[in-house]
Amino acid sequence: MATVEMTEKNFEEIVTSNDVVLIDFWAAWCGPCRSFAPIFEKTSENYPDAVFGKVDTEAQQGLAASFNIMSIPTLMIIRENVVVFSQAGALPETALVELVEKVLSLDMQEVHRQVLAQQSASS
Repeated sequence: MATVEMTEKNFEEIVTSNDVVLIDFWAAWCGPCRSFAPIFEKTSENYPDAVFGKVDTEAQQGLAASFNIMSIPTLMIIRENVVVFSQAGALPETALVELVEKVLSLDMQEVHRQVLAQQSASS
């Protein structure tokens, strides 16, 4: 699957209707973003069941702000509506593939249990 543009209008629908969503927060003026883009695109072709989305931080400033994006590129991965990874910096292809494989192998029942425990502890 090719990458999809994510905006404030379609973001929630994409995240809630897909199990795995990788999000590349980027901007056209950002050199590392431009070098990471083909890696992100190529990797998306190997994972048709995951959505590889791109958020242009210049056009979608509210969306970037809602996730406290301070530097770009930032890669965020959401699985079953839980942010399981978020890190600034471009990744080489092998590291991105390894990361996707780790996310796909997560025990999501355990992740959801941990999220509930954190929410209970903070309230």
